[in-house]
Amino acid sequence: MNDLTRQSDRLLDDARRLRDDNRAGGRHRRGGSIGEGSARVRRQNLKTRIRNVLLAVFAIWVASGIAGAIFSGIGFWGLMALFVATAVAVAVFSSFPKVKAPKLPDINKGDVQQMVARTQFWLEAQRGYLPAAAVALVERIGAQLDALGHQLDGVDQNHPKAREVRSLVGEQLPQMVEAYRKIPAPMRSEKRAGSTPDEQLVDSLGKMSGEIDSITRQLAEGSLDDLAIKHRYLGYRYGENIDGEATDYGVPLPQFDLDKTLRK
Repeated sequence: MNDLTRQSDRLLDDARRLRDDNRAGGRHRRGGSIGEGSARVRRQNLKTRIRNVLLAVFAIWVASGIAGAIFSGIGFWGLMALFVATAVAVAVFSSFPKVKAPKLPDINKGDVQQMVARTQFWLEAQRGYLPAAAVALVERIGAQLDALGHQLDGVDQNHPKAREVRSLVGEQLPQMVEAYRKIPAPMRSEKRAGSTPDEQLVDSLGKMSGEIDSITRQLAEGSLDDLAIKHRYLGYRYGENIDGEATDYGVPLPQFDLDKTLRK
């Protein structure tokens, strides 16, 4: 009897979590891309589908035109077959190829910037398996990965920060999410060592989000320093020097006393 009671309580708890999840995070799971990288993949896939549909329809109509020229027309049934073939081609090629998230072993390949984009796209595909609080963090990380990817443009692959990004984003982050997914759903809300797997996942994602933001800021410091140096140079070269004196190509302009000049 006690076992049945515990199972009933667990079912009720699962139902409440599902309700709360749908209220708080369900809209996220039905949402679109979590960043520029994954959105770019989807746009490219859409372009490929449109191209394939146009090529297939064009080939069908050219073939029917050639057949009509050879046989002096295709007739009523030939025309019906043409429309059916066109409809089938549109239906088939508008649905393929499917957008497929990269597999876990393939994420940490290529240059580090491409790896960041693959991780973003992989994370996007995991939203449906995560609790609502984790979904919100995944979407935040998706935006952070966009900023990180921009900062990695042109960075040497052997740079210490590039290796750090590869370890954090290409290995630790996806492996942690994958480890969570392997836990049976009923056990994800059970406390163990003081916290549940759901809570551990959210906490870990929060820490990784903070670390990604920190790395992005560290990489941006170099760009900020370069901008400050260029600003000071241009100010000295074309505007004012460090002391605020007007300059002309780096040479201080002479200062004139107008009253004294007029008295002369």
